[in-house]
Amino acid sequence: MPRRSDIVIAFRASIVNESSGRRIVKTADFVQELLKVNWDLSMEEANLWIARYTTCFKVITPDHGENKTWFMYNPNGGL
Repeated sequence: MPRRSDIVIAFRASIVNESSGRRIVKTADFVQELLKVNWDLSMEEANLWIARYTTCFKVITPDHGENKTWFMYNPNGGL
């Protein structure tokens, strides 16, 4: 049975540190990590979760698809 706390764990596991020092999350990666902890969210639901429950990530995707790229713009902010 999935637990709500597993969503945060999956989100943190999907954060990628780029060579430039940026930290990003792609929606598809987040959804894959969610599946590992028994959560089956669509990409739309995952994007809504990121927008609602994170305070330091913003969308930097140029197109309007569901697989968005989220950028951590304040590393001192909360999750």
